[in-house]
Amino acid sequence: MVEPRVIPRAEHTLSRADVDPDALKVLYRLRQGDYIAYLVGGSVRDLLLGRRPKDFDIGTSAHPYQVKKLFRNCWIIGRRFRLAHVKFGTKVIEVATFRRQVQPGEEVVEDGVPAAEHRHADLTTPVSIEAAETERDFSLEMSDAASDERLRAQPPRHTAREDAQIIHRDNTFGTPEEDAFRRDFTINALFYDIATFSIIDYVGGLDDLKARIVRCIGDPVVRFKEDPVRMLRAIALAARLDFTIEQPILDAIRELRHEIANSAPARLIEEYYKILRAGCAERTFRALVEAGLVEPISRELHEGAGDPLWQSLRNVDDYRRRFTGTPDTLTNAVLLGTLLVPLGLAPQPGRGPRRDEEKRPREPLARLGNLPLARRDLERLRQILALQRRLKDLTASVRAQRALTHRSIFREALTWLEIHGGAPEAVEHWITVLAERGADEPVGEASPAEDSGDRPRRRRRRRRRRFRPAQH
Repeated sequence: MVEPRVIPRAEHTLSRADVDPDALKVLYRLRQGDYIAYLVGGSVRDLLLGRRPKDFDIGTSAHPYQVKKLFRNCWIIGRRFRLAHVKFGTKVIEVATFRRQVQPGEEVVEDGVPAAEHRHADLTTPVSIEAAETERDFSLEMSDAASDERLRAQPPRHTAREDAQIIHRDNTFGTPEEDAFRRDFTINALFYDIATFSIIDYVGGLDDLKARIVRCIGDPVVRFKEDPVRMLRAIALAARLDFTIEQPILDAIRELRHEIANSAPARLIEEYYKILRAGCAERTFRALVEAGLVEPISRELHEGAGDPLWQSLRNVDDYRRRFTGTPDTLTNAVLLGTLLVPLGLAPQPGRGPRRDEEKRPREPLARLGNLPLARRDLERLRQILALQRRLKDLTASVRAQRALTHRSIFREALTWLEIHGGAPEAVEHWITVLAERGADEPVGEASPAEDSGDRPRRRRRRRRRRFRPAQH
């Protein structure tokens, strides 16, 4: 039992006024239900640093279905360890029951409670439940819309080895102390208690926050073997916060950097997208290349890490820093192009597939090294690049320009022009066109067929006449 360091309200800078109002609603209702409820993780870290958190996650002693009883707008997700998502419109507040790291040999049943009996399994390469869940969710996104529904309806399929790893290295319900020690870095293991307005620190995260250092909880070699993605996150976290990385972490990364190739590719591409949206992509990717964490998963990106790539990443960073939060305009297609275009790997602009070609079997998903690239993102990127010439042509008729704003890809194409086009006068022109068009007209509502360049005319269906018997 470790006695936590408790910082009272008068001795820290975190204020409820800076916490999302919907997150406060969740915290207060959990407290009214006699459950422990803390603001946890990166949101506490960012608020103490005076930064705006991207998410407000909550840790509680309530089990997922106990949370669901308190909130009508709550959905339970997760295959083995359940999470509660409380939705407020498009916003999601994630509520997780306090967890602990299960020791090898301890089996976990479906609702997060240790099983009574133990079955032997291979534990040579432990995989966290977070890795397995993210890979499964992303694999659904990688399929097209038609197959998405079919895949969601099917139960998840896993190999015997994967199931053994997940079961035996899963997380199960625990105490706040156990939850703090199962996290990756000390500065991510701080809690804010809504009942006393105090900061709770079990692992020395406050001292590391003050010293501006990224430090592992436990032995970095052990933690990185458990989940190699933590190596990437350590560098990304230090780059985003401008912190120093503890030397044992650097030594462990140097020793285990090739283990990153064993991580789920779906998780890695998602981490790349997070980096690209954070506003410090250039600094992060430079550090990743220097640490040798890019080459094992994407040799093309490692070999192409030169001035064109750094300039492309610098452009997207400059655009991101103009906003207090992550703008919706930074879609996966725009971010993917930020990486592919400087490498000369972007899809070539042109017309979409002909209607007779759509019936042919589709090619396998494109990849950037080990990283899977979604077909829909590549297709939208192709459309974005194809539209750049027309966006820069300011001599087109007013009717043609207004019609262009109705294309469903227009907003993303304009964002690309603003970030990478190097034509500020054209951006200003299209902003003026949108303003003149008026906010009452929808922007970008064209059909997919229009975006692909295929505009078949719809034939009007003839109405069948009702049969009426002759009157005598």
